[in-house]
Amino acid sequence: MKKIILLAICCYCLCSTVQAQTIVEDFKPSTLNQPGQLYPQVNSQGYARFKIFAPKADSVKVSLGLGGSGGTVLTKGDDGFFTGTTGGPMDEGFHYYNITVDGGKFNDPGALNFYGSVRWESGIEIPAHDQDFYALKDVPHGNVSQILFPSKSTNTSRRAFVYTPPDYHKNTTKKYPVLYLQHGWGEDETAWSNQGHANLIMDNLIAEGKINPFIIVMTYGMTNEVKWGKINEFKIEPFQTVLVDELIPYIESHFRTLTGQPNRAMAGLSMGGFETRLITLAKPEVFSHYALLSGGVYSVEDIKGKATPKLIFLSSGSKENPDRVKQAANDLKAAGFNAVSYVSDKTAHEFLTWRRSLKELAPLLFRSK
Repeated sequence: MKKIILLAICCYCLCSTVQAQTIVEDFKPSTLNQPGQLYPQVNSQGYARFKIFAPKADSVKVSLGLGGSGGTVLTKGDDGFFTGTTGGPMDEGFHYYNITVDGGKFNDPGALNFYGSVRWESGIEIPAHDQDFYALKDVPHGNVSQILFPSKSTNTSRRAFVYTPPDYHKNTTKKYPVLYLQHGWGEDETAWSNQGHANLIMDNLIAEGKINPFIIVMTYGMTNEVKWGKINEFKIEPFQTVLVDELIPYIESHFRTLTGQPNRAMAGLSMGGFETRLITLAKPEVFSHYALLSGGVYSVEDIKGKATPKLIFLSSGSKENPDRVKQAANDLKAAGFNAVSYVSDKTAHEFLTWRRSLKELAPLLFRSK
C-alpha cells in the first residue's frame, strides 16, 4: 500500500512539473516595443520571448536574470534570427535588459530604451494583474515639464522634471504642496515618469478623488558618481545642498507652491530612499513627510528629539526584506509616530514594487486635518 501511495505521489509531482513547464502560446508584442516591432513578446504566464537578427553572430544571450547565470541563451536559425524564451515566468511589471552578441553588450533594437544601470537599457513590460492604477485612461491629465535650475554649488545648470496636477493651469490662484521624489542608483530624473508612471498614477488617483492634489519634483540625485558596490563612497552633503538650498527655492519661486515644512515631503526608491533618509534626518525642519521605498528604515532613535514628522512611510517588495519594514513601522507606531508600512505582493527590487508604493503613499500625503 505504501508503495502505491509513494508511486501516486511521484506521478503527481512529475505531472505537476510537466504541467508547470508547459508554455502557453499566446505571446503578444511587449507594450514597450519600438513602433512596428513584433519582438520581444510576452505571454499570459509572464514568459518573455526574444528574436534578434544577427546573421554573422555565433551567440546571443539576453540578460534577464533567468535561465541561469549566463542569461537566456537564444538559438540561431537558418534565417539568421536568434530566438529564445525565458526559462521561467518573470515578475509582473517593468524590467531592464540587454543582449550580449558574441561577448559585446547591446540594446535590443526592437525595444524602447530607459535609463538604468548608468546606461540606456532596453525595457520590457510584463502585464500586471493590477495594472489599472497606472494605466493611461480617459481622465484629466497633469503635465510633466522639464526645468533647468541654476546650481552655484556645482557650477552648472541642473535638470528636474515637475509634475503639476490637471487643474494647475485652470485654477491659477490655487497653491499646492510638493513631494520631492528621488530615483534609484544608476537611474536619473526621467525614471519616475518613464519607468514608474508617476504622472499616470497621480492622474488616476486625482480622478478617483482619492488624494489631495500635489506637485511632484524629480531631479538627478547624484553629485559625485558612485560605481556599483561603492555606495560607502557616496557623500550626501553636495546633493543635500543642491536639493535644499538651490532646487527648493527655485521651485517655490517659479511654481505656485505652499511653502514651509508642513507642505513638503521627500521620498525615494532604493538609493533615493537612502538619500531621503539622510536628508530628512539632517534637515527635519525642511520636510514633514518621509517615505523610503525599498530604501531602508528609520528607527525610533533616528527620529527622537527632532521635529516630529507628520508621516513616515516604509515599503518593500515581498521578495525583499518585508519583515524589517513592518517591524520598523510597528516600533515607530509604538513610540507614538504616525508610521505606515506597505509590502508589495510577489515583487522584488523592481518598479512594480515602487509603482504600488507610490499608489499607497500618495493618499497619505498632505491630508487635511
